[in-house]
Amino acid sequence: MSSLKNISIALVGNPNSGKSTLFNALTGLSQKTGNYAGVTVDKHYGSFTTNSYKATVTDLPGTYSLFPKSIDEKVACQALISQEDKIDVAVIVADASNLKRHLLLATQIIDLKIPCVLALNMIDEAEKNHISIYHQDLSKLLDIPVISVNSRTKQGVDELKSLILEAKISHTVFYHFEKLQSSFPNTTNYFDFISVQLADTITDIKALEDFELNDNLQRFSKINYIIAKCVKQPEQLKKSISQTLDAFFTHKIFGFVFFLFILAIIFQFIFYIAEYPMTWIEEGFVWIMNTVSGVLPSGKLNDLIVNGILAGISGIAVFIPQIALLFFFIAVLEDTGYMARASFILDKIMRRFGLNGKSVIPMISSVACAVPSIMSTRTIMNQKDRLITILVTPLVSCSARLPVYTLLISMMFVGKSTTRFFNYQGLVLMGMYLLGFMSALLAALVFKFVLKAKEKSYFIMELPVYRKPQWQTVMMLVFDKVKVFLFDAGKIILAISIVLWFLTSHGSTQFEEVKQKEIMALNQETNDSIKQALQIDFNAQKLETSYAGILGQKIEPIIKPLGFDWKIGIALITSFAAREVFVGTMATIYSVGDADNTSTLREKLLSEKKYQTQEPVYSWVVCWSLMLFYVFAMQCMSTLATTYRETKHWKWPLIQFAFMSGLAYFSSLLIYNILS
Repeated sequence: MSSLKNISIALVGNPNSGKSTLFNALTGLSQKTGNYAGVTVDKHYGSFTTNSYKATVTDLPGTYSLFPKSIDEKVACQALISQEDKIDVAVIVADASNLKRHLLLATQIIDLKIPCVLALNMIDEAEKNHISIYHQDLSKLLDIPVISVNSRTKQGVDELKSLILEAKISHTVFYHFEKLQSSFPNTTNYFDFISVQLADTITDIKALEDFELNDNLQRFSKINYIIAKCVKQPEQLKKSISQTLDAFFTHKIFGFVFFLFILAIIFQFIFYIAEYPMTWIEEGFVWIMNTVSGVLPSGKLNDLIVNGILAGISGIAVFIPQIALLFFFIAVLEDTGYMARASFILDKIMRRFGLNGKSVIPMISSVACAVPSIMSTRTIMNQKDRLITILVTPLVSCSARLPVYTLLISMMFVGKSTTRFFNYQGLVLMGMYLLGFMSALLAALVFKFVLKAKEKSYFIMELPVYRKPQWQTVMMLVFDKVKVFLFDAGKIILAISIVLWFLTSHGSTQFEEVKQKEIMALNQETNDSIKQALQIDFNAQKLETSYAGILGQKIEPIIKPLGFDWKIGIALITSFAAREVFVGTMATIYSVGDADNTSTLREKLLSEKKYQTQEPVYSWVVCWSLMLFYVFAMQCMSTLATTYRETKHWKWPLIQFAFMSGLAYFSSLLIYNILS
């Protein structure tokens, strides 16, 4: 039996042409897709096998031409000319309903003399608009195979796999090489020229710009001929549903109001709907902890598992419903095409703060996580705009902050959760997210005047048609994000919970002395109510004299002006690993020494009193102070590492960390003193 032939395939096309969806259809993977430009900001790999060959598929970032204007476009162009990872077949993905614009890139790739197949994607949209494409004529004029596909329904995908073997190098030339040689004598063909251009060895920028202009003009003159011969469409298309909806959704006033309305609805759902499963999870963990505590023999192992591991994990697992809802709404907005409209309506506002509309997508995506959002800034063409977006994006509250906000807000509104129409908690949560977004804009305004650049900033984005969300894709995305949230954070929480359990359960000589006094006092006392009171008092003393208590009291003078005690200080330090670790840390600290494990974390925090005055430790003033600290504080070490990776210099992550930490501290200090 002969071995299968190995083929390297690249999916290349304009942004929002459906490459990532086609990638998923070909490979069966769940690469992130979205109905807006800029989802793929790096190369992604997958594979599939047919009866004839085994293919490695590379999903490249979207690019409008082989003259890249941003980092992600350069990644795509360099992949096409790479000699190391040579591409056997380029599958050019084009929007069948808007073929003219997509053929510019297609003709450039054909001139590279790479074997090509043209996949006319979104054929359903073309048919809906009564657009007919004559495949045989188009294939003849381009001199490459052409096929219609619908990547969302997988129509034509199997035929595309078969057609890939028929891919060939076109003999059609769309740009005459003698013109190229007259301007750039060191190049002999289009492939050589693109290679030289991407290597940044061309010093005559004006000549390059003139060449690009002439290249586009010559190509479009031929593309117009191709469209006239191969595409039949009504002379005047009826106003589409998308255009009708955009009259409202992209309106300069109503569009913005609708955007805020959508945000309000999302945060109302996050609290109202998620409250029930959160309660079930919370009560379930209390039952598990009590069961495990009763089954295992008393001792250090029992204490470690119940008050260390289970307590820490319960502190994060309870927020899974809210995280799932948040990602669900984000996925729906992306898949329907509304996210692109959000960029459009906010572009004019963003420009006043030194950003542009393409900055909106990283900032809105930061609601999920800042790490991929910072990476997605590669789609921003202007380098100054991109750097400012990287620096301010972490100010937008990510999903890791959601557990912190939820816990604090729930303690602030005990017994008064709703008005007639709205949930108080949802309104405050929305306020925290809007505060983060506004602070990002104000910080961007400062950087606008501090950072200097000669580049002109402009915003180009295709508004996709509105589509029904693919529920399978949406649910798969929610599942994957929740899994990452739970297991990635779970690993950190598990490790930190074990370390914290040790630090809170062990201490110096003074800690051992308190333990001995506890044993003697409890053995001598016979009254159960007095014994319970003594137990609570000794638990507090042991915690303060433990290693964690000693460490916390060292940093307490720094954070005391903010209303924070040493326990909060420990959680602030550990949460730099990941923001959600704050809740797990508090759960571990407050579970150590808790004999009955019948109270939830919120109940434990609400019952915490100051030793001298017996005032609540977690008053509404402290909760506000702590929430503001987390709105502005640097998210996590992963964010800093990503900033370094994208800027290639430690100066920028250090500046980012310094200004965000300072903003967090002084904002918290200000609100605490005002409200006190």
